[in-house]
Amino acid sequence: MPKQKTHSGAKDRFRITRNGKVLHGRQNRKHLLEKKRSTRKRRLAGTGELANGDAAQIRKLLNR
Repeated sequence: MPKQKTHSGAKDRFRITRNGKVLHGRQNRKHLLEKKRSTRKRRLAGTGELANGDAAQIRKLLNR
């Protein structure tokens, strides 16, 4: 039986911590940044944690 392949789109967008939480980058931080307030850009920096139902789907895509 062939190996399962990791979903390449999901592998770029999500990562799993040692505790099993799924982290994602925040949206609205890629372009058109001149018109956004500095406080908004700071708030969008870093990563967020996915809810449990969504995280289960992502783990399937990442074969974990």
